[in-house]
Amino acid sequence: MTRTRLRSLLFAPASRPDVVAKLPRSSPDGVVLDLEDAVAPSGKADARVVAREMGERLASEHPELAVFVRVNSVVTDWFADDIRVAVGPELAGIVVPKLESAAQVGTVAAALDGAGCAGLAVLAGIETAAGVARCGELLIPPVTTAYFGAEDYTADMGGVRTAGNLEVLYARSRVVLAARLAGVHALDQVVTSFDDEAAFVGDAEEGRALGYGGKLCIHPNQVTWANRVFSPSPEQLEHARRLLAAYEAAAGKGDAVIVLDGQMVDEPMARRARALLDSGEL
Repeated sequence: MTRTRLRSLLFAPASRPDVVAKLPRSSPDGVVLDLEDAVAPSGKADARVVAREMGERLASEHPELAVFVRVNSVVTDWFADDIRVAVGPELAGIVVPKLESAAQVGTVAAALDGAGCAGLAVLAGIETAAGVARCGELLIPPVTTAYFGAEDYTADMGGVRTAGNLEVLYARSRVVLAARLAGVHALDQVVTSFDDEAAFVGDAEEGRALGYGGKLCIHPNQVTWANRVFSPSPEQLEHARRLLAAYEAAAGKGDAVIVLDGQMVDEPMARRARALLDSGEL
């Protein structure tokens, strides 16, 4: 079963079985055996075999872990063989980068069906100008999760990545909005500095504030930070419980607005508290 929520999704090159075998150690919610950017063209054939073997092994030995394979883009010559060789029904799903249209999602669904894996979930990479512009159209079944790829998007736009993230604010916001409307989980952009906790946490908190539910991770260090940012603290959970208890007691008496700890509480705030408590049940 694919987890409904992924706070952390840790990537590793499928060409490195030694690295892949260590992925569960940092306790990510999900892992990705990458056949795309992390593998050179000359190594993709061998990496497919590793992805299939290691995917089966991880799924069997770590049933609590959501195991994905990232295939190459639908428009590449590698896509068909990636599906045929590297993907099996034991996976939680596949990650498809640089999706740009509903037609491409249909191509992915047909390929999975042809490989006997029609039930697999698709994690859609939204990381080009066209993908961002059409993201509302392509977040359709079998897509269950989407991620925003800031690095590829900025390169496609001819822009410049900055620490302030202003150049990706519109696209980052548009993707998470489309995901919310489509009812799919949204994962936030990569932070390329894998040893800078402050930079990662600050970026993740921005994503959380926008509505993202988790983070792409490229190093085990980042998993702990992502899980922390995208999980409510004990204090937050306790406050949410108190808020709901007080609000529901008042609502039972016909009051739609109350004051708790000097703050006005109405139905939207109660709704946020319920969502926070739901997220704390992971």
